Amino acid sequence: MTHYALLREKKVYSYGLLAALCLLAAVEKLSAVLNTIAIERDWVVVIAGDNDDHLRQLNSQMRRIDLFCKLVGPLVVAFVDAASTSIAIIVTGALTLLSVPVEYFAIARVHRAIPALSELKVATADPTTQPPHHALRHRILRSCQTAWASTKIYTHHPAFLPSLALALLYLTVLSFAGQMITYLLSLGVNSGTIAILRGVAAVFEMSATWLGPILMQRIGTVRAGIWFINWQIFCVGVACLCLWIDANSIVAAAGTVAAVIASRVGLWGFDLSVQIIVQEEVESAHRGAFSSQEFALQNTFELLSFASTIVFSRPAQFKYPATISAAAVGLAGVLYAAFVRKRRGHLVHLSSCLDRAHVGGKRGWSRVAQEVEVEDGEERGGHELEVREGE
Repeated sequence: MTHYALLREKKVYSYGLLAALCLLAAVEKLSAVLNTIAIERDWVVVIAGDNDDHLRQLNSQMRRIDLFCKLVGPLVVAFVDAASTSIAIIVTGALTLLSVPVEYFAIARVHRAIPALSELKVATADPTTQPPHHALRHRILRSCQTAWASTKIYTHHPAFLPSLALALLYLTVLSFAGQMITYLLSLGVNSGTIAILRGVAAVFEMSATWLGPILMQRIGTVRAGIWFINWQIFCVGVACLCLWIDANSIVAAAGTVAAVIASRVGLWGFDLSVQIIVQEEVESAHRGAFSSQEFALQNTFELLSFASTIVFSRPAQFKYPATISAAAVGLAGVLYAAFVRKRRGHLVHLSSCLDRAHVGGKRGWSRVAQEVEVEDGEERGGHELEVREGE
């Protein structure tokens, strides 16, 4: 009886620790999202000013650092974990604690170095207009009105379609996250091989941070986005097809993995394109509301991707969540194509960006210096410039 009581107490203790870890993870996730909204969606725009080249470079460099850390961190922990799980936990905690002062120092230094960042003030309501402390109903109503206003700002903004397209890409199991890793483990792929594959995928992801700015400079941000999303649609379609051929075959799984790795170039190139579109077009007063709505959608679609593997939990059924992922990527491509069609008046205009005639004494690419904008059914500005460059 005493032994049973001890086991029960230990079980309750374990569940309590798990609940505490989940709560801390939720707080960390919320803090990370808020930090991302502030730094990547607002500060970067202020720092770059009106220089589009600087904005592209800042975004690509920040993404490169992020992807590099996501590559090195798991590899270091995996190698340490191979020796001792307890040591791996200690190392993870120590690195997390050490990163806090470094990140704080870097943020504070940038904030002091850029005076314009200090001028961005968040308007606060006058305390005399606040409802009484006991008027909980009024505070709830005000919160609902604020949330509804943010949603209207997001859905009615011209950058809504590319933002929604990017959020849809989070509804996927075809990435080196828990779902696909679990599927590969079920096929007998060892953790060392998976770590190598994740490293290769990270290299492809980082390549997009170099390729993206080059392509954007050549053909424009909007046009580069349609190229990247089309590449991702093709690769994800191939990955899904391999699973439908034989979900239990290691050869088909290898084809899926290769296609997923190749798709990472399109994913992060498209991410950079959409991020720059949002940064350039969303007004400074609405960046916080717009980005918070976008991140809420991203997390919602990510939850749906986990739900798909809960419904189809067997390894042989992995092709169904993969098909859902491919459909989400295809829908993202349709939404972005609608944005491009509305913005530029056409989807494909090869004559201005792939010029095989001599341009400035050189053969090959001709730089498109301005995007085409369509308003009231008429093309303006950019189209005239493109025709001159293509001649």
